[in-house]
Amino acid sequence: MATGGPTITSLGVGSGLDLNGMLTQLVAVERQPLVQMQADASALQTKVSMIGQITGMVTSLQTAADALDAPGLWTSSVASSNNSAAVSTVGASSAAAGNYAVSVSALASGQTLASATTYGASTATVGSGNLTIQLGSWNTGSTAFTPASGSTAVTVSIAATDTLANVRDKINAAGAGVTASLVTDASGVRLSLQSTATGAANGFRVGADAGVAALGYDPASGINGLQLKQSAANAAATVNGINIASASNDLSGVVAGLTVRLSQVTTAPVTISVTPDQGSVTKAVQGFVDAYNALQNYITTQTKYDPTAKVGGPLQGNSTVVGLQQQLRSMLTMPSSASSRFKTLSDVGVQLQRDGTLSINQTQFATATANLPELQKAFSTFNSANISAEGFGQRFSALASGLTGFSGNLTTYTAGLQTLLKQNQANQDALNAHVATYQAQLTKQFTAMDTNLAKLSALNAYVTQQLAAMSQTPKY
Repeated sequence: MATGGPTITSLGVGSGLDLNGMLTQLVAVERQPLVQMQADASALQTKVSMIGQITGMVTSLQTAADALDAPGLWTSSVASSNNSAAVSTVGASSAAAGNYAVSVSALASGQTLASATTYGASTATVGSGNLTIQLGSWNTGSTAFTPASGSTAVTVSIAATDTLANVRDKINAAGAGVTASLVTDASGVRLSLQSTATGAANGFRVGADAGVAALGYDPASGINGLQLKQSAANAAATVNGINIASASNDLSGVVAGLTVRLSQVTTAPVTISVTPDQGSVTKAVQGFVDAYNALQNYITTQTKYDPTAKVGGPLQGNSTVVGLQQQLRSMLTMPSSASSRFKTLSDVGVQLQRDGTLSINQTQFATATANLPELQKAFSTFNSANISAEGFGQRFSALASGLTGFSGNLTTYTAGLQTLLKQNQANQDALNAHVATYQAQLTKQFTAMDTNLAKLSALNAYVTQQLAAMSQTPKY
């Protein structure tokens, strides 16, 4: 008699029962708590993300508040010109307020020479010999030359094989204080030399050996191969009626903290106005308002209740966020004695709206910026011992710093959420391990049962077969 049954390769083969389905359902029931754990983890992660957003916005608010105490914000100046094409300004942040009338009778220029001889191409040769370039000043009529103090003549050697382009390149590489270029006109190519710097003291002469006399310029010595196209000259101007001579068209130091740039000769005085930089103050205050509103709007969105869907925001009722919102509003309405003129933010035109955001009353704020010393006190006065005497910017900076610091509410709350997330993950890992063990045990038990049922089924078939055979045996 066969005593073994079929080998079980899949649950239910031996018994004919849906053991796989039963196993799946039992394991699913055992894993059910994992669904809630995962939902809890998702909610925690959402909170972490949102609190992270709020923390970033609080930091941005601190940055905006700190900008109200930036060095130079309240003392910097700006300059404007009523004819910037002729006279403009460069830098004015440290200039004293005032008006300056500028008239320009001549612009500073560098000496420019051009060869009288024209050449067929830049590849033409020019002879051989030495050119000697020296900086200095010419008298009227160019009959006498005075070398610049401390200057040294620079020699440029020209070989017989050097082309006009080679000569240009050698002069430029010599560092002699002049720039060489090639200019082509209807007659051909000419060599042009120009002072690197402008001003009467930055003229130059070019001594030349006989072989390259066509490239020399020293009228006092009878060398006129190059022709004078423009003399080196100083700029001539008046500032508030005071005569100014300058080697450069940028007048630096004439007006303290301001560079006046001359671009055209004028027929009428140009007015330069230096005024306090109210625009930068306005921008800084607007930046503060924008940072506050971004934070306020985000908190409102995440804590509001949707009456249609009857669902509250993810942070509705969150004590940390609600507490932050209350602190912000308290700061807005708390008076300050830092300024004798501006006691509250609304005094400077920064007004609280019904939705909790801020707006700037431009008319009122423009009036406030006319009194920058008091406005500076209102925003940037520091007094850690007495918050009622601190400026508005300092208060918000301190609040933001406290919220995001090592032991601040936002920092500790985020750390608490992270701890819950770690514990949740540990619980999920433990449950998954338990379910894996449970599933293995069930599989083992179901496999054994399936095997036994298969053996019983085989035995039943054998007995039935034997009984059938016996019933067919002849009787004597």
